[in-house]
Amino acid sequence: MSIFSPKKKKTEIQDETRPTKRKITASTQKHIPFAEIRNDAVIMQDGTLRSALLVSSVNFALKSDEEQEALVRGYVQFLNSFDFPMQIVIQSRRLRIEDYLETLKTLEKKQENELLRIQTGEYRRYVSELVELGDIMTKRFYLVVPYHPLADRQKSFISRMWELLTPASAIKLSEEKFLERHRELMKRVDHVTAALNSMGLSSVMLTTEALIELYYNTYNPRESLSQPLPNLTKIEVEV
Repeated sequence: MSIFSPKKKKTEIQDETRPTKRKITASTQKHIPFAEIRNDAVIMQDGTLRSALLVSSVNFALKSDEEQEALVRGYVQFLNSFDFPMQIVIQSRRLRIEDYLETLKTLEKKQENELLRIQTGEYRRYVSELVELGDIMTKRFYLVVPYHPLADRQKSFISRMWELLTPASAIKLSEEKFLERHRELMKRVDHVTAALNSMGLSSVMLTTEALIELYYNTYNPRESLSQPLPNLTKIEVEV
């Protein structure tokens, strides 16, 4: 009897061509610092919360000496008025004017005056060529306000190590606990907003959609230029 029977040979060929199945042991979510974004807040892997404020800027160099000194004193008072850490984030983005150019094109078509229509078209082409000649960047300034519950500071070493190894279990907050922490976070946001207003700086808290866009642009800087984030209201998420 031949050991190379057709049946056995066929079985061996099927085994060689069959794709190898690898067991997935870790999720990508374990390698990112945040776990969820909802109610205009970011829930971190350890259960703490974050909120982000988009803050206006001031051209310090154009201010007079007295105004510069007043700004410095106000900034020092701003830092000394809080007993919790905050993070200042400066993000540079390439200027996107596609929507602005489309608006100009629409105005050009609707313009009844021939001279104004020509001038609108020339202005639209000028702006388009100006952006194509070089990468025009814009800067955005963010202030991240955190909230760490007091209970987290009193956890044992074993409890903290367990949350570090299994972060997914630490973020399963009950709705009541989340709302309680969210209220405390909003109190801090209101305090920070009032302090910024006293310095002559306006600020706005990022919504859930704005936070998602911020993280998307941060983690995907190149893809965000060619593939901007779609309308979030049209995205379906399976829970």
